[in-house]
Amino acid sequence: MSTPGTRTGLTATVVRLKLSLLRNGLRQSGGRRAAYLASAVVTLLFAALQVLGLVLLRGTAHADSLVVLLAAVLGLGWAVMPLFFPSGDETLDPTRLVMLPLRPRPLVRALLTASLVGIGPLFTLCLFAGSVVTVARGAAAYAVGVVAVVLGLLVCVAFARAVAAANVRLLTSRRGRDLAVLSGLVVAIGAQVVNFGAQRLGSAGLGQLDPAADVLRWVPPASALGAVHSVSGGDHATAALQLALSVAALAALIAVWARHLTRLMTSPDASTLPGAAGAARERSSTRLGRLLPGGRTGTVMERSLRYVWRDPKTKAAWVTSLAIGLIVPVFNAVQGTGSVYFACFAAGMLGIQMYNQFGQDTSAFWMVAMTISSPRDAYAELRARALALLVITLPYAAAVTVLTAGLLGDWARLPEALGLSFALLGAMLATGAWTSARFPYSIPQEGYKNVAPGQAGLAWISIFGGMVAAALLCSPVIAAAVWIHTGADAERWSPLLLPVGTVWGAGLAYAGLRLAAPRTAARLPEILTAVSKA
Repeated sequence: MSTPGTRTGLTATVVRLKLSLLRNGLRQSGGRRAAYLASAVVTLLFAALQVLGLVLLRGTAHADSLVVLLAAVLGLGWAVMPLFFPSGDETLDPTRLVMLPLRPRPLVRALLTASLVGIGPLFTLCLFAGSVVTVARGAAAYAVGVVAVVLGLLVCVAFARAVAAANVRLLTSRRGRDLAVLSGLVVAIGAQVVNFGAQRLGSAGLGQLDPAADVLRWVPPASALGAVHSVSGGDHATAALQLALSVAALAALIAVWARHLTRLMTSPDASTLPGAAGAARERSSTRLGRLLPGGRTGTVMERSLRYVWRDPKTKAAWVTSLAIGLIVPVFNAVQGTGSVYFACFAAGMLGIQMYNQFGQDTSAFWMVAMTISSPRDAYAELRARALALLVITLPYAAAVTVLTAGLLGDWARLPEALGLSFALLGAMLATGAWTSARFPYSIPQEGYKNVAPGQAGLAWISIFGGMVAAALLCSPVIAAAVWIHTGADAERWSPLLLPVGTVWGAGLAYAGLRLAAPRTAARLPEILTAVSKA
């Protein structure tokens, strides 16, 4: 049985372990130490600016709604942080302690205390403290504010720990590495959302936050700050209920965390055991194969689609292209500053996936090379890869174009925009096939770099040179669109750009694949050497 002294000793030991892990990590290299210090300085400066901004908002109408929304966003950030940054804290994986004779409750207490050490908790503490200064009125409100800051911080940390414990098997698996690779995409999308929200707030004011804040002030950890506002208004009963909700949420999160912790410490890792999941995935793959054409075309298409689903780097590239290709036209359309032609951005982003087709094979390209003995075989290989790409890109580009036109209400230019998108997609398939054979480069499987050392120049030439060439190849369709709109019968001739652009894009893709096939067949050794450097 553990005594209070041993519980205190365990907490101190885990805190020292956290500090030792941090210190030893910084000792590994000067670059890592410099990056950590730079991130710490930037984070603290940003926190100081946020606190200053919150203090300056004191007395402003509807400031309490902004504070409540900020607390809710902080809680959400803490919840998803372990999913996208699993390696940011070595103590997030409790299975490292499975061989030690530790009980769940003392371990939960020790890990919760250790979680308060770091830049993230300090940043959260500063924002909660600044929020209290913004909404507190009177000594009672400040007293409740101290409790609210502690409760809010503990709820955020406990939320992160509970999510990490519930998904620790995922975070240490290949899918967990996929999530880590996609973290940059989450940050990019979040930045776009924040930018869009800031523009709306700047034009319409903070008052439009009131409906959402009225709901979120009852959701922990925002309810803790809602209690401070309630006490400032003299509503002590409501404040007590809001604090009670935060306490109840903290207790529930700790209970969930402890239950998952007990399961992790006492049960085997099911991910290493053969089961029905593997058979189900195999059956799903078989069904996919039946939907695809027969022969080499279907085999290559299935392999390419498997890369999209299973390979972390390929999946990250695809998800990034899909998301950004949707965000740019849709966000601009929602803000009223866009155009239906912005939908071509989706086709451009997806067309990039045709570039460096052999780089995703890495050293396994030798198996592909063994099946290519003539330009005809190379054409079949490239055509199948292009068809696999079109299975996703063609309907997606069309859907983004229709959505953009609907948001703008510009249905008259929908056929024209679709024609331009299809022409651009076909041009990028053509240039992508040619540059894949002429400028192949290797993609490292580990880390965040997408180009092997010494091949950055090849990547720049392949992608940006191909994009410029694709734009030039589309210039006849673009010129036709400009010419039509300079005439008096633009509405009459504009729909013709849909079949014209589609035929032009298909012709460019066919010609590009035909031109790239002989070069691919003649450069198989050079391609294998280039893609095997990582």
